[in-house]
Amino acid sequence: MYIYPDNLKSKAVLWLWQLRDIGIIGIGCLISVFALAQLGLLLPIVATALYGFLTIRFEDTSILDFIKYACAFFLTKQQFYEWRYTEQ
Repeated sequence: MYIYPDNLKSKAVLWLWQLRDIGIIGIGCLISVFALAQLGLLLPIVATALYGFLTIRFEDTSILDFIKYACAFFLTKQQFYEWRYTEQ
């Protein structure tokens, strides 16, 4: 039995993440376990968990996308306002 998505051009999603994000989280977990076992570092585990949290998707938008859009709107992209006076 095959279940097709509504939009066939949408990206593949598994649970709450895209497949690309699950691959990055998996590789990050492997590196984190090796870093913890060999070097005693917790920073890679924290970074992987933070990335996993930020890439959770709800209705095709992730928390990381929302933060990127907010930074672009408030910080990096110039806002353009055009003022006109119209007589009525």
